Amino acid sequence: MECVINISEGRDAAVLAHLDATVSTLLLDRHSDADHHRSVFTLAGEPAAVAQGARRLTAAAVERLSLPDHSGVHPRIGVVDVVPFVPFLPGRPPPSDLVLALSLRDDFAQWCARELQLPAFLYGPDRTLPEIRRGAFAGLTPDFGAAVPHPTAGAVAVGARPVLVAYNVWVDDPAVARSVAAAVRGPSVRALGLAVGDRAQVSTNLIDPALVGPADLYDEVSRQVTQAGGRVLGAELVGLVPQSVLHAIPEARWSELGLAEETTVESRLSMLAG
Repeated sequence: MECVINISEGRDAAVLAHLDATVSTLLLDRHSDADHHRSVFTLAGEPAAVAQGARRLTAAAVERLSLPDHSGVHPRIGVVDVVPFVPFLPGRPPPSDLVLALSLRDDFAQWCARELQLPAFLYGPDRTLPEIRRGAFAGLTPDFGAAVPHPTAGAVAVGARPVLVAYNVWVDDPAVARSVAAAVRGPSVRALGLAVGDRAQVSTNLIDPALVGPADLYDEVSRQVTQAGGRVLGAELVGLVPQSVLHAIPEARWSELGLAEETTVESRLSMLAG
């Protein structure tokens, strides 16, 4: 089981080191971004161990962080913003059976409400994360916990979903990024156009990477950006990619796309085991 926890902290190295330590035996990767003010922790292992690690990381973040003090370009509803449980079989196509992930999701959400007084919204497979972002506390009440945000921690979206790939394409103009994000958004691609520092970003989740993978997304964004009179400045993988998704792309393109064998879940699992 994977758990890809999004924490609303991307700047304080001491806090991030403390959070790393809570899940050191499960942590495959942490991707931190100061402009987004966000970190993505990729945990993997046996389901029970991953569930316990998610609780330790969440409790530590709720203790250390405060949402009213937070500012960043990425949307968020809490200091522990998103906690998805993701079934994974190393070296094989990502599984779609969510039965165990749904059980872990529900147990974790109830624990958040009971032990941390942290309201929890459930997503997947019948409700999407964007629906929670749009409706949380504005017509949409938490599935567990109080009907108002925690005073410092906000709320958490807890999911069960298949593997996705978080992938960003850097461009030179925020207006172009926003228009291109709208153009590429669809059933297999969630996209936002964001101004990030002195650049802009088409920030995407590839929710069916076997259908639309990083190379497909990069090529379509490049085409749209060029048509709009802008320039593509590079690409960035957020977190890790399944080996099956990487190996579907010609190796000659990996560097251009910001990918490598070392960015696969399988490679990091091997390193963790070693």
